[in-house]
Amino acid sequence: MRHTAAVLLIAAIACLGAAAERATAAAPPGATARCNDGTYSFSQTHSGTCSHHHGVAAWLDGSGAAGSGSAGSSGASGTPALGATVLLARRTASSRCTRGPRPDRQCSPGAYYSRLTTAVICATSFRTGTIRNVPQSEKYAVEREYGMPARLYGRSIEIDHIVSLELGGSNNIANLFPEPGSGRADYHFKDKLENRLHQLVCNGAITLRHAQEQIAANWEALYRREFGSPA
Repeated sequence: MRHTAAVLLIAAIACLGAAAERATAAAPPGATARCNDGTYSFSQTHSGTCSHHHGVAAWLDGSGAAGSGSAGSSGASGTPALGATVLLARRTASSRCTRGPRPDRQCSPGAYYSRLTTAVICATSFRTGTIRNVPQSEKYAVEREYGMPARLYGRSIEIDHIVSLELGGSNNIANLFPEPGSGRADYHFKDKLENRLHQLVCNGAITLRHAQEQIAANWEALYRREFGSPA
């Protein structure tokens, strides 16, 4: 019985290794992680990776398999203290919001949590999955504000955080908007920018508040400044 169990364990490990090799081989150049929804991340840090894509399925940077403590899932350290939601501007509308690649700032000015400081979001134990809390009812409310039927849209639309969780963003409706899932300015490009900004904040290149304000003001312009125009 012990011999059979050992053989099965070895076979399982071999299968996992083969799967990881296939994932790495199929990954686009520069990808550091494969997300659970089949997309790839190019994040240079593990904090926040695949946070919009149901967490990390496999790391491709040689750091080993993803586990329950990977970004996008609850970590062992628990939920950090969030503090109060602070809006980056006054929210002046809650209906007839204009849809587009960028949020309508009258409805969605962006917001952050007061106690998610640079020290908190840059800690190795920080996991966005421990603070993510956007129930489907809130997503439906965002859709209605933007003149959309309240329903599930799959990958064509993502109710996204304006100030990302990696940057201390709040789950408040003022920090959410319906972002396209395809086109020249979809949520995949914004995800890439969020990872870059988190890295810059944690390296001390920019302040957290500056990153929050800039991504809320015009994330497309910020993307072009960091990466050039999307292909």
